[in-house]
Amino acid sequence: MPQEGDEQAHLTAERVARGNYGKLVAFLVARTRDVAGAEDALSEAFAAALESWPGSGVPTNPEAWLIAVARRKLVDAARRRRAGDEAGPQIQLMAEELQAAANVDTDIPDDRLALMFACAHPAIDAGVRAPLILQTILGFDAATVASAFLVAPATMGQRLVRAKAKIRQAGIPFRVPDGADLADRLDAVLEAIYATFSEGWTDPAGTESRRRDLAEEGIWLGRLAVSLLPNEPEALGLLALMLHAEARRAARRDQAGDYVPLTAQDPATWNGRLIDEAERQLLRASKLTAIGRFQLEAAIQSAHVVRRRTGKADWVAIERLYAALAAITDSPVVTINRAIAIAETQGATSGLNVLATLADDPRLIDYQPYWAARAELLSRAGEAIEADKAYQLAIGLEPDPAVRRFLQRRRERNLPG
Repeated sequence: MPQEGDEQAHLTAERVARGNYGKLVAFLVARTRDVAGAEDALSEAFAAALESWPGSGVPTNPEAWLIAVARRKLVDAARRRRAGDEAGPQIQLMAEELQAAANVDTDIPDDRLALMFACAHPAIDAGVRAPLILQTILGFDAATVASAFLVAPATMGQRLVRAKAKIRQAGIPFRVPDGADLADRLDAVLEAIYATFSEGWTDPAGTESRRRDLAEEGIWLGRLAVSLLPNEPEALGLLALMLHAEARRAARRDQAGDYVPLTAQDPATWNGRLIDEAERQLLRASKLTAIGRFQLEAAIQSAHVVRRRTGKADWVAIERLYAALAAITDSPVVTINRAIAIAETQGATSGLNVLATLADDPRLIDYQPYWAARAELLSRAGEAIEADKAYQLAIGLEPDPAVRRFLQRRRERNLPG
C-alpha cells in the first residue's frame, strides 16, 4: 500500500501539473526561447519530485522547487549541446537569468499569454498554431492534440516538433503584441482555447479520462484571456459561448443516459449561475467596437436561453444571427444550423431549400449533423422515404451510442404505419 508521503507527493504534483503546468513552462520559455527544452526540463523536474518528496516532504513552495530543478536541467542540457569558448558566456547568461528569476520570493510571473501569442506568431504554420498552444499551456500529449484536430498522432507530433524549433531558430518575440499584430494573432489563441473546451464537451458524461475536465480547462483559459485582454470583444464572446454551453451540460443526457437535444431540454436543469455570467460577458462585449464569430455564436446561445423566461427560443433572432455568422465564416456547419432555424420560422420546406445549397459540398458526405438535419426536415415536410434514407446515413455515421439511439427513435417515428 502507498505510504502517506507517497500519496501527498503524488497529489501535490498532480495539482501543480493541472493548475500551473503552462505557467511553469511559460516562465522557462520566456528566459530561454526553447519550448521543447523547457518541456523536457520540467518533465524531469516532476520525475525528480516524485522521487524526492515522499522522503523529504513536499516543499512549502512546490512550484519554486520545480523551477529550480528545471533550471538546473536546462543549464546542464545547454552545456551538453554547446561546446567551445563562445558557448560559455551564453550559458552563463541564461543560468544567471533563470537563477535571478527563480530567487524572487513573490509568485512566479504568469507568462502564459505571451507564450500563447508566441505559438500564434505568423512564422508558425497556421495549422499548427492552435495545437501548439494546447500542448505548451496544458501539457497535452501529441495523441490528444491530434484527436482534437483530426490529425494522425505521428503527423501531429512532427508538426509540433518543427514548430517548437521554429520559435527558437527564428527568435520569435515572447510578448503579448499590440495593434494590428494582436488582431492577426488573437484568432489563433481563441481557436486553441475553444478547441480545448470542445474536446471536453464531446464527452458529456465525463467517462474518458483524457478528455475529463478539458471543458473546465478551456473555460479557465478563456477567463485568463479575458483577465489579460479585458477590452477584446471576441475574448469576451468566446468566454460567454463556453459558459452558455457548459451551463447545459447536465441537461444533455437524461437519467437513463439518453441524448436530449437542446430544443427538448428542460431549462430548469440549466445552470443559472453560469448563464448569468455568460450574459454579463456578452453584454460587456456588445459595448465594444467589433463584432466577430464568437460573439455571434454566444448571442445565438443567449437567444436559446430566452426559453427560460418565455417557454420558447427566439427563433427569429437565431435565424438572423446565423445569417450574420454565415456572412463572415462561409461555413457549411453554420448553413446547416441556419437551415434548422429557418425551418422554425418559415417551415421545413424553406429549411430544406437552404440545405440544398450544400448538396454538392464534398465535405458533408460523411458529416453526421448534415444528414441528421436533412432527415429531420424531410420528415417534417412529409417526405418519409427520403427522410428514412437520411436517418440511416446519420445513424451509421454517429459514433455516440446515445445519439444513435435518439436518431433511431426519430427514424422509427418517421416511418409510416
